[in-house]
Amino acid sequence: MQHIAKYDRTNRQLPVGRRATEAARPRKPGEQERIFTTRVGLKIPTSLTYDRWEKAGQHIFQIADSSAWCLGDWLVYGQDRYADRYQTGVQAAGLDYQTLRNYAWVARHFELWRRRETLSFGHHAEVASLPPAEADTWLDQAEQHGWSRNQLRLRLRESRRGNRAALPARASQLRISAPSDRVQRWREAASRGDRDFEEWVLLTLDRATAHELGQ
Repeated sequence: MQHIAKYDRTNRQLPVGRRATEAARPRKPGEQERIFTTRVGLKIPTSLTYDRWEKAGQHIFQIADSSAWCLGDWLVYGQDRYADRYQTGVQAAGLDYQTLRNYAWVARHFELWRRRETLSFGHHAEVASLPPAEADTWLDQAEQHGWSRNQLRLRLRESRRGNRAALPARASQLRISAPSDRVQRWREAASRGDRDFEEWVLLTLDRATAHELGQ
């Protein structure tokens, strides 16, 4: 179909279509540094300053961190209220259940009033398997000292190693036999999560136990 241009009274050609209109619209002050969000990503101007770029990253992280909590709360509600239709609801929303199980697991372990706004969802995930009082103590320390998630994980790891060294007689010994290929997959999973293999096994068993017991 032939494209027909439009003209105003001064014989200037008018832009046709949404993209042309946007291109012809005069820029507002400060708009050269504005980041536009789309369904598939960001439109970042080439003239963006470092300060604006840094603040944008902080804002995006806050949104992503909040989304983890919101999805976790949504899943917990569905588990409790619609147990018979829960899986159907998750599939209808286009969410991968296995990926989101961790969100629900952490959200269930932390009531809204126990969550720290100054700490990330990841901080809470690190201590979710601990008794509430102990988890709160670690979160208090992370908040006071400004620990990152990795720093909190390191402190927890050091504490666990210290406890095992101090109380060797009280530690229960558990031995299981498993095919080598499965053990290798477990080690790869622990490595990707930047965790000690034994620590990863214990944490995974804790999560599975909580899920099976409906905690």
